[in-house]
Amino acid sequence: MARLAGANDFEKLKSLCLKTHKEQLVWFLNGFWNEYGQRDAENFWKYALKLKELDLQKGLDGNELDELNMHRFLEFFKETMTVSEMRDNLRSTGAIQGNVRMIPISHILIFKYRVDWHHLINASQGDNKAEIEEAQRKLDQVQAAFKQAEAASAEAKRALREAEAREADSKAREANARAKEADAKAREAEARAAQDELQAALNELHAQEAAYKAKVDDLTRRGNDESVGVVTRNKAKAELAQVLAEDPLPLRKAKITQEAAVKKAEKATNIAAEARSKASASANAASQARKQASEQAAQAKKAAEQAAQAAEAAKRAAEAASQARKVAEQAAQAASQARHQATVAAQAAEAAQEEMGRKLEEAEAYFNEVKSRPGSAKGALWWMERELHEARAYLPERKGGYRKK
Repeated sequence: MARLAGANDFEKLKSLCLKTHKEQLVWFLNGFWNEYGQRDAENFWKYALKLKELDLQKGLDGNELDELNMHRFLEFFKETMTVSEMRDNLRSTGAIQGNVRMIPISHILIFKYRVDWHHLINASQGDNKAEIEEAQRKLDQVQAAFKQAEAASAEAKRALREAEAREADSKAREANARAKEADAKAREAEARAAQDELQAALNELHAQEAAYKAKVDDLTRRGNDESVGVVTRNKAKAELAQVLAEDPLPLRKAKITQEAAVKKAEKATNIAAEARSKASASANAASQARKQASEQAAQAKKAAEQAAQAAEAAKRAAEAASQARKVAEQAAQAASQARHQATVAAQAAEAAQEEMGRKLEEAEAYFNEVKSRPGSAKGALWWMERELHEARAYLPERKGGYRKK
């Protein structure tokens, strides 16, 4: 039979009050099971939960509350008292000597149920202490294992959700990177096409400019060639004057028909004098036109260079988009691997729950065996049975567990 340490009842009461909140509650249930325990056991369970909540430092492993938190405890269970009322009531039992600062739950129970505290500290705790302790040890192991398995399961589920979210995000990023890569490549192709078009136009401009210069040089040479007749020279000079007088832009794209060229040649002698008189003015106009043509050629060249730069920038953008796609693909693969690992962890956590279910059944079987024997501590057995019930909340419903409300 369990006994409290102490040479007298006050010392034994002190030993009782040094026990944990739970142990004090169970001690009272054992001692007064028939009178109060069987009827109010569920309330004692609620007391334990509230004590665990209010004891911020030790939780259920604590053994007492300060006055403020004990007032909160009483208020929660609709037993509100003033500070002086609580002190007077606690002293009225004769179990407290001196000032009231820290209050164990045993003193509250002594006052609440008006029991003789001497009876309480010497109350029987059952004849099978060793078996009760062994059943409690098995239960504690199961509870600890269940909490560990539940924590592992919750962590595995959280990791799986995060991995799935990362995988989905990575796949979306990968698809976006692919789309950007395709767009960058399309822009690169457009820039290359624009560059090619401008280069072709620039080449055509240079060719026409060279042809124009060659024609002017040829007509000048023929107009000054003394080895040919006057008519031929004058014809060449007239044609030169006409060429110089013309706007060279867009650099003679329109072709002069053969018939028009013959007529101009026939009239060359007649207009030679006039052409010579206008040569200076025409030359100036042609010079200005050539200057404009040169400026436009320079602009075309600059545009071609800019197009080349744009094409190069588009190429770099396409390469960067390709690299981004590769990174996105790698991230997607890593996310898929993480999801797989999280799935494996979740499966392992479920297997651990299966093992905990087996251990719970083993603990329940031993508990039922102890419960069937005479002389057992009724309060301790009820408490363990309640804890076994709570432990089943950690099991899946398909394995005999239940969902807490």
